[in-house]
Amino acid sequence: MFIIANLLNAIAMIIHYALQIYLWLVIGRAIISWVNPDPYNPIVNFLYQVTEPVLYRVRRMLPFPSIGIDISPIIVFAIIIFLDSFLVGTLQEIAMRLR
Repeated sequence: MFIIANLLNAIAMIIHYALQIYLWLVIGRAIISWVNPDPYNPIVNFLYQVTEPVLYRVRRMLPFPSIGIDISPIIVFAIIIFLDSFLVGTLQEIAMRLR
């Protein structure tokens, strides 16, 4: 059973790091949105291509789409923190109980 426990622990760590990387990408996107970035810059293009699908879905679900302030990054932060706490914590707890 320790093999399955180690596998679950490794999956939990990979999910944790992937969520943290995506959190920093969303932070970078939010900071870039405060200035007027060069749309042809490869870093700006990368940040838009990686974060826009998630942010667009969140914007579509908001009940007040035209308030003038984009709060979708805040909602994505909350979702990432929830997933990191709940999903990763659950996988690590299951792995610990299997040992």
